[in-house]
Amino acid sequence: MSLRKSNQEIQLKAHKSLNKRFLSCWQLLILLAPGLIWYLMFCYKPMIGLRMAFYDYNIFRGFEGSTFVGFENFKIYMQGPDFWRTIKNTLMIAIWQMVICFPAPILLAIIVTEMKGKVIKKTLQTATFLPYFISTVVVCGMVVNFLSPSTGIINKFIELFGGDATYFMVYPQYFRPIYTIMTLWQTAGFNAVVYIAALMGIDPELYEAALVDGAGRFQRIWHITLPGIIPTVVTMFVMNIGKMVKVGYESILLLYQPSTYSTADVISTYSFRMGIQNGDYGIATAAGLFEAVIALILVVFANKLSKRLTETSLW
Repeated sequence: MSLRKSNQEIQLKAHKSLNKRFLSCWQLLILLAPGLIWYLMFCYKPMIGLRMAFYDYNIFRGFEGSTFVGFENFKIYMQGPDFWRTIKNTLMIAIWQMVICFPAPILLAIIVTEMKGKVIKKTLQTATFLPYFISTVVVCGMVVNFLSPSTGIINKFIELFGGDATYFMVYPQYFRPIYTIMTLWQTAGFNAVVYIAALMGIDPELYEAALVDGAGRFQRIWHITLPGIIPTVVTMFVMNIGKMVKVGYESILLLYQPSTYSTADVISTYSFRMGIQNGDYGIATAAGLFEAVIALILVVFANKLSKRLTETSLW
């Protein structure tokens, strides 16, 4: 009995101390509340709808009036003619972004911090940062207009040098480069801010010591700058792996067309077409859930790999 009482007293004290800690930082909890409510409403509550992946869902009858089909929707998607095409396109576009769009902000951050002239530095940072705040719809509209065969500035230059105008947006082989360049232009400056902040945290005395030892600029970058931001790079890499299968499908929806499905149609756009356009909500949800599971596996694998190789990880 005495042992049980002592355990109860310990638990009661721990509970009281936890309450005190919560009450002592109530201002921070108030600041946290809007973001937490947003996540609960728009990220966690919609997960209830994932049940549609296991139903022949009818939007008018709801779950009670729809037939439970188990994994049939997954079989239809995986055995369909679009499965391997969407998998291939998703991976290819993701690889293009990881190879080109991921290192570019790191390089941009190093260039900005290495610049001596304040005016040039601020101008470059502002010019690369602003595109992120342009609406995706506007950016895609700009791309279509620039590549227009009749009025696009790109084709005007081609014609100026004796070439023929090309309607780039209808040729599958041009879609991935166009999409990657557009994404790079829109996001490089914003993503570089994280690395600039990491570079600001490197001890200046390390650079001073390297100068005394006669190290050149590239030697300082290689031996001080890059090792100093490795933890940030690894963290951002793991986080980008999670977004890898998403590949910004909003932009793809605005840019692609049936003639470019062979290189542009990804899992997300397939899910959109099946759900919104065709009304096959069960198959659309199954494709989306499949995509989410793949993303989770990639994040866990990348996190374990980074922890083993660099001793830096998200958890």
